[in-house]
Amino acid sequence: QVQLVESGGGSVQAGGSLRLSCAVPGYIFSGNCLGWFRQAPGKEREGVAAIDRDGDRLYADSVKGRFTTSKDNAKNTLYLLMNDLKPEDTAMYYCAADRGGYNYCTLAEGWYMYWGQGTQVTVSS
Repeated sequence: QVQLVESGGGSVQAGGSLRLSCAVPGYIFSGNCLGWFRQAPGKEREGVAAIDRDGDRLYADSVKGRFTTSKDNAKNTLYLLMNDLKPEDTAMYYCAADRGGYNYCTLAEGWYMYWGQGTQVTVSS
């Protein structure tokens, strides 16, 4: 079973920053679209950011200019740097990977095959 492992969540005041990390198995890391999603209580899971195998990035409008996703190919690790956090960013954050083999990346949840267990981010006002 493929396992992605997130870390780096926590509690922060509005305006603060956090960096999430996601360890991805090496055999699916380099050839895949890797994404970040979040789910707040009572809401559907939404795509936040994604990065394709060439390093091109996608962002949800709600986080553009504040969040940056990147990856370290040597460490097989995906990152999400979150700046200027707002209370509405409070959610469980998940990383995900698609099945690979496609030159395509998206923030659509249904595209992704492999998921982590999530890490909680709480932003207080």
